[in-house]
Amino acid sequence: MDLVLIESLGVDTVIGVYDWERTITQRLLLDLELATDIRPAAASDDIALTLDYAAICERIIAFAAEHDVALVETFAERLAETLREEFAIAWLRLTVRKPGAVPAAAAVGVSIQRGRQPETQ
Repeated sequence: MDLVLIESLGVDTVIGVYDWERTITQRLLLDLELATDIRPAAASDDIALTLDYAAICERIIAFAAEHDVALVETFAERLAETLREEFAIAWLRLTVRKPGAVPAAAAVGVSIQRGRQPETQ
């Protein structure tokens, strides 16, 4: 299995547990690894035979704009579920970082894996 990568995708959303956080949008940074077999697309040079990372990025940006949650964990879980359902992704690893949430850290966040881990070939 191969991996399609999306690195450091910035999205703006309402997220946080404090009252003041519920009144602003904050930037999250996302890294994704999405399992797929790229050989059919590579052989035919046809984007319809692979995961369209531009379409996936557009969906993630829309998801972030449509949802407001308290926890980064909730954001990650719901986004992973949405992507797996809408793009038929068997396995993914999603890392969500919230820069500036803790002054002494560049970012805090979570990394989750969902689905069946792909076998290497």
